[in-house]
Parts: sequence; C-alpha cells; structure tokens
Amino acid sequence: MSGAETSRAALTRSAALASIAVALLLIGLKAWAALSTGSTAMLGSLADTTLDFIASVATLMGVWVAAQPADREHRFGHGKAEALAAMFQVVLISLSALTLAFRSISQFIAGARTEAANEGIAVSVIALVATFGLLAWQRHVIRKTGSIAIATDHLHYKSDVLLNLAVIAALALDQYAGLAGADPIFGFGIALWLGWGAWHASSEAIDQLLDREWPEEKRERFIQVLGRHPELRGVHDLRTRTSGNRDFVQFHVWVDGRMTVTEAHRVMDEIEYKLLKEFPGVEILIHPDPEGHVDETGMAAEDVLAAVDESVNKPS
Repeated sequence: MSGAETSRAALTRSAALASIAVALLLIGLKAWAALSTGSTAMLGSLADTTLDFIASVATLMGVWVAAQPADREHRFGHGKAEALAAMFQVVLISLSALTLAFRSISQFIAGARTEAANEGIAVSVIALVATFGLLAWQRHVIRKTGSIAIATDHLHYKSDVLLNLAVIAALALDQYAGLAGADPIFGFGIALWLGWGAWHASSEAIDQLLDREWPEEKRERFIQVLGRHPELRGVHDLRTRTSGNRDFVQFHVWVDGRMTVTEAHRVMDEIEYKLLKEFPGVEILIHPDPEGHVDETGMAAEDVLAAVDESVNKPS
C-alpha cells in the first residue's frame, strides 16, 4: 500500500471512530432525556442517533475493507465496500423514518404532551456542540479522501443539527407555548427529513455499485487530453467507472497499422503518461487496434474523439 493510500485509510478510520464516540455519548444523554420528557421528537432524535451509531460501525468496517489492497480474488480492489456501507446506512435511516412517522401520527391523534422540557433542551444543546465538532473533522477528511462512506455518515450528522434544533423547538412550543400538537408534528417533520436524506444518500452509492460512467464533464476532459497525442487516429469502446476513491478507465485506440509492436507500445506508454499527469491515480487499460479496425458494434464502435470534436466545433 502506498503512502497516500495509508494516509487516506488512517484519515477515514479516524473519522469513523470519532462518529462512533460521539454517537455513544449522545445515545446515553438522549435515552435519559427521552425517558424524562416523554417527547416523540426526542425519541426520534434518540432513534436517529442509535442508527447513526450502527451506521458508523458499518462505515468503519466499510472504509477498513475498502483500504485493503487488491488481491487474487478482488483484482479491482475493495473500493465498493464503501458503497455497500453507505447503502446499509440508507436502509437503517429509511426504517427509522418510517417508524418515527408512525409514532408521530399516533401521538398526535392521542394528544400526548411532554414533560421536563428543560432537561430535553439541555441535552439537545450538548448534542449540537458535539455534532458541530464531529462535522468539522468529517469535512476535513472528506476533502482529503473523497470517501463516499464518510460523506454518507456526514449527511447523518449534518441532519442531526436540524434534528436537535427541531427537538428544542418542539419541547419549547409544547411546554411554554401550550401547543399540544407541536411535539408529534416536529417528530413527523424529522421523519420526512430522514427519508429525504436516505433518498439523497443512496444515489451516489447506487451509481458506484452499478458502475455508472464518470460525469460528462470529467469524461470529456479525459477524451480531450487523450486526443492530444499526434499518433492517435481514434478512440472507441471507452468505459469509465469509480470504485470507492479509485477511478478506472479502459478503451481501444487506433494507430497506424504499419507500426511494430514496440512502436505501438511506446505510443501507449506516452498516452498513459499524459493521462496520469491530468488524472493522477486512475487505473488505465489500453487496447491498440490498427486504424479503422472495429470488433464492437453500436455505441462501443463510435470514435469518441470525433464525437467530441464535433461538439466543440458545432456552431452555437
């Protein structure tokens, strides 16, 4: 494992361990507050934090597995473990949202009230302070590593800021303003927020699991760099994907059919060198073909260099 990969693994593990520590602290505080106040919103916050703890453990396992180098059984590495950890978190968040929504509706119909609002508000303020500290560290780690698992975990705790503010508002309105339905209404709002967060967090993880192509802008920039080599006559069957923090790309190139194997190999090395300067760390697989030779059909047979040139030169 390279120094950069070792550093990335250490950062992602530190973020996962920090989220576990914060979650354990908040579970204890919120369990006491939920029993003291009888608040549905506080119970929803406790449920969310409990799921955050379980999800953070899954994140720790995911980033640990993803950091393992490629082996005989996993030649492309273990990067998708992060996407699997993210999807596990999405399932937990969705279940939490459904359960909380059901309880909120039941409590609203029953006209339930809260008690000991001061204790609940104090716990929520402590939770906000701890969450802000964790979010700051997670943002630093995400900037350095681009980890999808840490990014999904970050989304949980980011939503916790609004969630804790909602709990404070629910308790204050119920106890001090006399609005009996405030607590379950805020609880239902938290459930909707959790559901939206689960939907949003699932998209990137699903893209990685299904080997979605790179974003169009990134893909076109790659093709433009690729097309700078003077001996390159065309490119087809270009395929790109991302797994964890690693990018993979493979493609066929057309070169002069009269080239020797040695000359063609030199061209491939030059192309790879130029690409790695612009896209460091990407794993590249190039297949040389004599100019005009195509084994593929349909979209894979199209010359992507020609397609990009047409789009660039097309009159506006």
